[in-house]
Amino acid sequence: MNRYPPIAEHGMVGDLQTAALVSSGGTIDWWCTPRFDSPSVFASLLDSERGGHCRLAAELPDGDGMTARQLYLPDTAILVTRFMAPGGVGETADFMTPVDSSKPTDRHRLIRVARVVRGSLPFTLTCRPRFDYGRAPHTLTRNDDHSVVFHGPGTDLHLQSTTGILLRPDDDDITARFTLSAGQAAAVVLTSTVSGGSAPPAPSLDGIAEEVEACRDFWLSWLRSCTYRGRWQDIVNRSAITLKLLTYAPTGAPIAAATMGLPEQVGGERNWDYRYTWVRDAALSVRALIDLGFESEAQAFRRWLRDRIEAGGTASGDPLQIMYRVDGDPHLTEETLDHLEGYLGSRPVRAGNAAADQLQLDIYGEAADALVGGDMGAIRGWKALRGVLDWLADHWDRPDEGIWETRGGRQNFTYSRLMTWVAFDRGIHAAAEFSRPADVERWTEVRDKVFDQIVEHGWHEKRQAFVQHYDTDVLDASLLLMPRVGFLSPRDPDWLSTLDAMEEELVSDSLVYRYDPHASPDGLRGSEGTFNLCSFFHVEALARTGRLNQARHAFDKMLTYANHVGLFAEEIGPSGEQLGNFPQAFTHLSLVVAAMALDEELSKAEARPGAGGNGHPATFGLTAPAEGGGGADG
Repeated sequence: MNRYPPIAEHGMVGDLQTAALVSSGGTIDWWCTPRFDSPSVFASLLDSERGGHCRLAAELPDGDGMTARQLYLPDTAILVTRFMAPGGVGETADFMTPVDSSKPTDRHRLIRVARVVRGSLPFTLTCRPRFDYGRAPHTLTRNDDHSVVFHGPGTDLHLQSTTGILLRPDDDDITARFTLSAGQAAAVVLTSTVSGGSAPPAPSLDGIAEEVEACRDFWLSWLRSCTYRGRWQDIVNRSAITLKLLTYAPTGAPIAAATMGLPEQVGGERNWDYRYTWVRDAALSVRALIDLGFESEAQAFRRWLRDRIEAGGTASGDPLQIMYRVDGDPHLTEETLDHLEGYLGSRPVRAGNAAADQLQLDIYGEAADALVGGDMGAIRGWKALRGVLDWLADHWDRPDEGIWETRGGRQNFTYSRLMTWVAFDRGIHAAAEFSRPADVERWTEVRDKVFDQIVEHGWHEKRQAFVQHYDTDVLDASLLLMPRVGFLSPRDPDWLSTLDAMEEELVSDSLVYRYDPHASPDGLRGSEGTFNLCSFFHVEALARTGRLNQARHAFDKMLTYANHVGLFAEEIGPSGEQLGNFPQAFTHLSLVVAAMALDEELSKAEARPGAGGNGHPATFGLTAPAEGGGGADG
């Protein structure tokens, strides 16, 4: 077993309140319970020795001749890891039964089933929990050969097995070895409870088979609400399921990613905790789900967002802060876990997120866009939106930290102003559409001032492009959303020249950098990979601009960076490796946006008489090396 498998070598399972990562070798190396943002029980992904893990896998004595492959049962969150060897073929299935309820629970079940379909295979189980990010010791209570309890601070972890798996203590951990032949199966169940919580009933294979079917039926039933019927159905469905898995059902709050501390640069310091609800990310995730037809998720998030506005309680006194815990708690104190090695030595490992205190004015645009998409006839929702816009009218014209949460000081970021324009634009239209009382005259005046300011100060005449902030000539891929939000037409000459400038400076073989941190220092050491959100929004921008050949080629190339089960992290590294927290909601929502835009534009083009190619064809960019050289670096 590799000490640190590649980030991409994982699938995710979850029950809509928590989630676990399972490596392609059968190891659960990340699980926090009872919530996404709770301390970890298994975290060997951040420290192979101290983090803790649970491994269930076929294992040959000599370690040779074994091949492992991983897949999801189609259109579900049931993860299957297959083991193929000369003596047999077996597999494990990992899943959690969804708890799609408005009530949080402290009891969560992660079920692991092993079976053999041909020949026979030996399996090994090791269960080594390490509570509280590996900081807290635990004790072990052995009930019998098939039931033990790990006692951590405030949490008990019950491990139970079916007939055929005898659980053997190994100090305060558990191991087991067993062999299955064709047609045989066995299972283990991990159940987390509060300390002293009642023991779960003993598992049976018949009962687990029923749970598998119930889990499968849940996901297939949920997907029936999806209205997308396009060219990329499978990958869009996988992205939709991923966004659902990353949404905390009791409150409707989507988190940014299932993990913390996975590096944007291996060995570097850009390692953040993404297990929280960013207003921006959540609003965009919900918009993607709305576009796919999942309206109930949108309504739940709107209620959560409205409640945050009504509750106040931000440290700054502003109506909103950029992120919250899934239950709406605004306190996300950041601490450094110095006892953890970090993924491949990437330190520091941080829990909590100090960026919660940053000023990022763009969130009011995303919030307004999310709120007006619902029933503005609801009095509480309208009052919340109106209060935010009245406040924003007095506070919009000031520097902030910007969408990328740079720690290099405040600037007048163009994207922040863009989304301020969106906030007022959406409010003005909603007031008219729903006949709601508002100071529309003032909102209109401010909206138009913001527009004029962006055009005057956000546009760089020499570069012939909109730029990152008012005092730079640096480009920023967040501005790919300018036509999407309706600020200008996708065929506007100023937009086309901006897009051309981005292509020259930020795009590398379909992959898009957020910005150049060397040209615009962000207060952090090191570099980062290309940002998947930007790469997919680039596809959308190309499609809306009419560059369909280029857009489709870029989209198809982006899909080659998905992992073996269709999941994406935050970034792509220089060798095509996935970097950053995993899986990332931003990436999957933008994939949905790109697929839907490209589908729509391709269908329009195909319906036109004489449809064919268009400008900006996809090319390989063939350039011969110099004579006698070894390529461009020769």
